[in-house]
Amino acid sequence: MVRWEDYQGPLHKTVAAFTRKLERTTVHPPHYKPDTVLCSLELGDKFLLFAQDAVDPLSFLSAGLNAGLDQASNQHPRYGQGAAGYGQRFGANLLSQTSYSFFTEFAYPAIFSEDPRYYRRAHGSAKKRLLHAAEHVFVAHHDNGKPTFNVSEWLGTSSAVWLNNTYYAGGPRGFAPEARQVTYAVLQDVGWDVLREFWPEIAHKLKMPFRDRREPANNATAE
Repeated sequence: MVRWEDYQGPLHKTVAAFTRKLERTTVHPPHYKPDTVLCSLELGDKFLLFAQDAVDPLSFLSAGLNAGLDQASNQHPRYGQGAAGYGQRFGANLLSQTSYSFFTEFAYPAIFSEDPRYYRRAHGSAKKRLLHAAEHVFVAHHDNGKPTFNVSEWLGTSSAVWLNNTYYAGGPRGFAPEARQVTYAVLQDVGWDVLREFWPEIAHKLKMPFRDRREPANNATAE
């Protein structure tokens, strides 16, 4: 298991910040007995998960980067250019990210008793792990540990898209453009889940200098 605390190389703070945000919404269960209910989140924990994600420095950096790209391509031209236009785009992007996190990590998981985190498989063939990551947008964990349809992903994303289009100047309206936005957002989440699943291997492949924290051999058996 790769942990950000174990990173010893250059750019320590940057790598730590990225990995902390990635691992915050990831569950890695290497040691548990069959049929054991893994630790779920209480209501307050779900809100804390959302709050930590909302104020994470990378969230602000991402909003700033997206605002810059939007301004360069003149997305939402009613905002204009210059510092004022960038500021409005930055605020809109940050609000968009925050509303998405609110709906998918707290509001709907609280209503439907779902765990908003991704449960890393960690073992087995690459194909099985890839399918496991891809199916997370459809299959989530209920608070009682049983699998359930990922209502939070679809309702949360749809709610965030609808809300975003109410404050974006000149934003797209109608079912078709909003459906495309939901589809793009869900596909993006699939990509993040794949990254969460294979992050330990990616870190080692890049030869990032982490302290060795290998698990016992009996937990690394391929399926």
